[in-house]
Amino acid sequence: MTIAADSSATLPEGQPTVGVLPPKDQSPSTPEPAAVPAPQRRASPLSSGDQSARSKQWGIAIIDDEPFNILVVQKYLQDAGYRRFVTSSDSTESLKLIARERPDLILLDIVMPMISGLDILRAIRATDETKHLPVLILTAANDADVKRQAIDLGATDFLPKPVDPHDLLPRVRNALLTKDFQDRLTRENCRLEEEVKRRTAELAVSREEVVHCLARAAEYRDDDTGEHVVRVGRYVGIIARELGYDRSQVELLELAAQLHDLGKIAIPDAILRNPGKLEPQQFELMQTHCAVAKKIMQPMDDEQSRTLRSHTRYGAGLLHVRSSPLLMLAAKIAQTHHERWDGSGYPLGLAGEDIPIEGRMTAVADVYDALSSRRPYKPPFPREKCFAILEDGRGTHFDPKVLDAFFARTEEIVAVQIQFMDVD
Repeated sequence: MTIAADSSATLPEGQPTVGVLPPKDQSPSTPEPAAVPAPQRRASPLSSGDQSARSKQWGIAIIDDEPFNILVVQKYLQDAGYRRFVTSSDSTESLKLIARERPDLILLDIVMPMISGLDILRAIRATDETKHLPVLILTAANDADVKRQAIDLGATDFLPKPVDPHDLLPRVRNALLTKDFQDRLTRENCRLEEEVKRRTAELAVSREEVVHCLARAAEYRDDDTGEHVVRVGRYVGIIARELGYDRSQVELLELAAQLHDLGKIAIPDAILRNPGKLEPQQFELMQTHCAVAKKIMQPMDDEQSRTLRSHTRYGAGLLHVRSSPLLMLAAKIAQTHHERWDGSGYPLGLAGEDIPIEGRMTAVADVYDALSSRRPYKPPFPREKCFAILEDGRGTHFDPKVLDAFFARTEEIVAVQIQFMDVD
């Protein structure tokens, strides 16, 4: 047998019952239950808070193994203006009922056969969907240990039996108003999280555009299209994935590696576009592009920062954060991607694992792209020849582990080369 929102049915003693919530846009008008004694009329416990709670037409669940107790509590709440109820006198069905009907508040008896109210409360608090649901405990027991267990399990409040409407209504009102506040806070948090995600995505796109422009500004000095920087970044990402880097690290490496030759901005065109062999003095100047790139990307010192921030208030806001993981990584790559595994590289003459792994990965990617692309001093080499030259540099120019990672992904390397090929 079921109890509708305003049921007037008289229930047989001990008969389990289950009630369901009516749609929110309906206002049931069936007669009040004749078997329920009317509460004694005293000063009304209703307030503006009750009006606010009632106006939302909250769904209230009443779970008690005594159907008469359900009718009494429901009658009190109906008199206060609440209209949507889900009820059950069968504790074994209560959790299914709660999951299906999703009430906003639960009035729960403790002492019930089969499954106790404490067991139901424990199950309610164990799921993400209901763990914050307010639960008012209805109990005739004065056992302090039972109350302590209920509090430990997250009971919202207690109502002694027999229920006094002047005690029931304010507690229901307060629980629902608290839930209303929590719901609004949750919605606002979700909105803010979505806004943060959107703005973060916009900033990430802007950052990538700035990096691309800066990288290509340098690359246009000796490359007609600037696709070299994109390919090197992708190659480094492929190597990093093979070496076990996670997605966020791979994305950062791909972006940072595109700035590996930023220092070329400071190198004269006569050297960058020289089709022949560089003179010793020219080669020495060419080597300085690593240090120039690091200087461009390193954070400003305190004195420089204070000077620039004093220019305008807007500038101060922009420069509040004076370092960037991306630029720090890019500076490391720019400074070390010409180091060699055997220590014969430049500008620091580092060897082996003293060379940062990011620089070792970019060294392989940069040399492969230089070999496989047209340059002022050479035509593009066939892929087989490029691979052979890289293999010849194993243990001297290149880290063997990084080289193995490169060769393990040759299909992806070639796919990137085709996708971002230079257009003559």
